[in-house]
Amino acid sequence: MTAFSVGRIRRLAATTGALVTFSFAGGCSDPPNNRVQGYVEGEFVYVASPLAGTLESLKVRRGAQVKAGDPLFALDETMEKAARDQAQAALVLSEAEFARQEKLFRMGPAAAQDYDRSRSTRDQDKQRLIQAEWNLEKKRQAAPQTGLVYDTLFREGEWVAAGKPVVALLPPPNIKVRTFVPETWLGAIHPGDSIRVFVDGAPQPFAGKVSYISPRAEYTPPVIYSKESRNKLVYMIEALFDPESSAQLHPGQPVDVEFESK
Repeated sequence: MTAFSVGRIRRLAATTGALVTFSFAGGCSDPPNNRVQGYVEGEFVYVASPLAGTLESLKVRRGAQVKAGDPLFALDETMEKAARDQAQAALVLSEAEFARQEKLFRMGPAAAQDYDRSRSTRDQDKQRLIQAEWNLEKKRQAAPQTGLVYDTLFREGEWVAAGKPVVALLPPPNIKVRTFVPETWLGAIHPGDSIRVFVDGAPQPFAGKVSYISPRAEYTPPVIYSKESRNKLVYMIEALFDPESSAQLHPGQPVDVEFESK
């Protein structure tokens, strides 16, 4: 073996040793054993009218922030206004007839049957007016909660079926983080435990609390409860945050969840 070959072997050994050292150092930087991956989940509030109609005006845009009570949309009210006006006119007549029959009844000549009939007609017309005003009111919908307009599902001029959502809202309290933990962790995690959520690009983690622990395993292989298979079971954990923190999280966003109790 030449001196050149020996030198080459020594350089190769030195390089290999450096790579092994680097690999070992890299293995030492594994994430903490109390941290798992998760994602942000949103529970949407779908706002709809119980009545059908053409979407006359859409008051909000996707991505806007709204407060409780802010107008969201209005459907065509032509038929409802006509029904309301008709019910009002009928009530005016029935109230006048009831007043006349009541006066006659007190004087004696009027039959009790006519008096009862006029009172029943007046009461029915009152109920029809109340129903007509309710129908008219439901053609306009406002935000039931403060939150983000996550999506608008119809455009102005489109026909909206009864009960079909027009706006999807995402209130901050409805934003949560969902993750899955091994079966061996369950004994150390409890509702109310503090967690920290790490988000890419955020300088500081978000503080939250465990709100739900699933009572059953998720995404499991065929269930054979043995020591060998138990470490394959995972359980869903959910956590909630204060509104300020929730507003900075987005559904579908991947996160890292760190359990302080572990």
